[in-house]
Amino acid sequence: MRLLRTADELRPMAGGAFVPTMGALHAGHLALIDAARHLGTPTIVSIFVNPTQFAPGEDFDRYPRPVDRDLELCRAHGADAVFLPAATAIYPPDLEVPVPPLPAVATAPGLEDRIRPGHFAGVCQVVARLFDLVRPCAAVLGEKDYQQLRVITAMVEAAGNRWPGLRIVGHPTVREPDGLALSSRNAYLGPDERGDAVGLFRALRKATTLPTPDIAECIMLDTLQVHGLSVEYAVVRRADSLLPAESLSVPTRALIAARLGAVRLIDNMPMPIHPSPAVEILGRVPSSPDPP
Repeated sequence: MRLLRTADELRPMAGGAFVPTMGALHAGHLALIDAARHLGTPTIVSIFVNPTQFAPGEDFDRYPRPVDRDLELCRAHGADAVFLPAATAIYPPDLEVPVPPLPAVATAPGLEDRIRPGHFAGVCQVVARLFDLVRPCAAVLGEKDYQQLRVITAMVEAAGNRWPGLRIVGHPTVREPDGLALSSRNAYLGPDERGDAVGLFRALRKATTLPTPDIAECIMLDTLQVHGLSVEYAVVRRADSLLPAESLSVPTRALIAARLGAVRLIDNMPMPIHPSPAVEILGRVPSSPDPP
């Protein structure tokens, strides 16, 4: 496995499968690396804690950085190279690194864009810069940060020939045995909080059994409150735009953000598609007999 720190060292790796991370790797990240390896091209993992996507007062300074352990995990899972840049390699003092135009899914849903103003500007800035440096053929991203996945996908689609042929590959959320979505921030949970954190999974699972978005949202909110979670949002949205969904007759996603003390948790789950009431009614109407 090669350890790369500069843009010049990256050039021979162009055309590989890319897994961008902020480190503190867990089984969810390792599943992304495994998926990237199966794409049949060299696998490049980046480890960079990006300062521009943290708002003032967020956990940039205390974000875990177990670099030696992360490198060993990358090696064990067959990564061909790890890009471990200094901040000056991503944001050179003599080079402006612009924020790409933000797609509507980064500004209109009122989810992460409302709770964390400026977050997606920082995400798009660093991911676009990494794509420019790595020049991958595919990037493998987890579905746990679902709005982020949709934002990056839309950014690439709108970029024209900036990254020709680049494919964004989403990978299902990896969970603990009790359903809690794996996250680097789970390390911040105390023993009592860990038991309540599974409330996100239980709320989402209940939502998937319900017939309409509004009922699902009410039940999610109740379940989260029973577990002592402070809810930022618990919604059902269209899976593509993340705008409000009137029914479950199109692909939708249930999404939650909630806090336990100082720890912020997010999770999501696809909702089953239900035929609209009109379709169900039409489907039960017998055909009129042919006139005599």
